[in-house]
Amino acid sequence: MTNPPYEANGTKATNSGKLREAWNVLKLAIESGHIPGATAAVSCRGGRVEFAAGYARTGAGAVPAQHHTLYDCASLTKVVVTLPLILIAIERGMARLEQPAADYIPELAAHGKGRITIRQLLTHTSGLPAHRDLHSLGLSRDETIAYICGLPPDEEPDRSMIYSDLGFILLGEIASRLFDLPLREAASRYIFEPLGMKDSCYCPAAERWGDVAATEFDERAGAYRQGVVHDDNAAALGGVSGHAGLFSTAFDLSRYADMWLNGGVGEGGRLLSGETVKLATASWTQAIEGANRGLGWVLKGDRWDASGGSMSDSCYGHTGFTGTSLWIDPAKRFTAVLLTNRVHFGRHVSIAELRQNFHDAAASIAAAMEA
Repeated sequence: MTNPPYEANGTKATNSGKLREAWNVLKLAIESGHIPGATAAVSCRGGRVEFAAGYARTGAGAVPAQHHTLYDCASLTKVVVTLPLILIAIERGMARLEQPAADYIPELAAHGKGRITIRQLLTHTSGLPAHRDLHSLGLSRDETIAYICGLPPDEEPDRSMIYSDLGFILLGEIASRLFDLPLREAASRYIFEPLGMKDSCYCPAAERWGDVAATEFDERAGAYRQGVVHDDNAAALGGVSGHAGLFSTAFDLSRYADMWLNGGVGEGGRLLSGETVKLATASWTQAIEGANRGLGWVLKGDRWDASGGSMSDSCYGHTGFTGTSLWIDPAKRFTAVLLTNRVHFGRHVSIAELRQNFHDAAASIAAAMEA
């Protein structure tokens, strides 16, 4: 493999020395073989700098990572699609935070789960299991939802924080029913289009697959997965789910993060009220040891916190299994998006340290942008 190309640019004058120093975190991770490539964006007070390095696909016909590279965002779907759709529905009076989820999916009431609320699903305190193998069942979408609803809970609601993909699959289904639209259409109409997220989508069209970062090598297909969702359970749901399935670019996600940073106002106007933003980013799990969760968001000090040591106590964000992360610091007024395809080298590769180092670097980039 040839040496990867490095590229950095910005929309606002910055301290170029500080910028190069910060991007070195990603360059070193690529050179050491932890990730094949990355795209990143840091936004601060109206300015945005972007970076692309390494490869979107390795091996024969290697493709460099570029600013327009689409990444499989994995669990960022939870906070970029499902969360805002539910919040928009609540603002419009279509749902209530403390309303039982079984009001929308009646079969969820099985095994005493009729008390589980929208809030508990959003904060991962519903007691639902974290995960089940859904893709091996050979069920239709409706049958898969019914299967999840028929599972007994692992815990009583509000007793513990169990990070549950299943809970967000149900939230995605609820959002679809509330808006009377397939989830992918609701996401486009109420999130992507208003915010100008032109590249964000579920199930990229085949002509765009060349722009998509390849994820894991599929032994059955004898090729890397590229353009199709990496998460097997999302694949079982046709690639469209509330917990995974989103494909996006660093630029689009930076726009989305800026909407939160600006109190619910995005490029095209207000998407959420300021009060809703405050509600979603407040801690709802203070009584649960080791948990500090907003509605959907991971808050500072949670056991899944990947913010690093330089962000403020008011920061919040989320990560994705494929190697993605999105973090927002309202006190220091910046956002940071990191997209990698770390599973390209296998699921065993950890980028926990890289994420924290990148977020520390992002804080220095933001400081340089203000200088």
